[in-house]
Amino acid sequence: MHAWEPLIGSWSSAGRTVERPGEPAVEIAGADVYAWGPGRRFVLHTVEVRMGEAQVEVHEVIGEPGGDGAVLMRSFDGHGGTALMRASRDAGGAWLFTGPTERARLVVDPHGRSMAAVWERSTDGGTTWEHWMDMSFRRTR
Repeated sequence: MHAWEPLIGSWSSAGRTVERPGEPAVEIAGADVYAWGPGRRFVLHTVEVRMGEAQVEVHEVIGEPGGDGAVLMRSFDGHGGTALMRASRDAGGAWLFTGPTERARLVVDPHGRSMAAVWERSTDGGTTWEHWMDMSFRRTR
């Protein structure tokens, strides 16, 4: 779990979804917090953002072994939804978050002051992927 150290802290988050026919682009703004869990064996991730008019609150527990060096990310949202994703790193050190209908590539600035993520989603169960949103993060502490 040592590799998560650069993410530990508070971040302001901002982004925008991709406009699609019948689906306007939506602005995203809020905050993310990554904190160590018990024994530094888990990371606790809290998301509080507005996506357009919707308030989104998510709590995530990261760190359960997921095989092949990956860890599981279990999330719980304010609407009673749950999700399970896998986190791993690519050869360049970027984080890859992969779930059945969403995936992202997160790049952390080498100085630890910012991060950027590109999200994709699938509406057909993971066969076809489309660009969904772009997010940027600035460290606040």
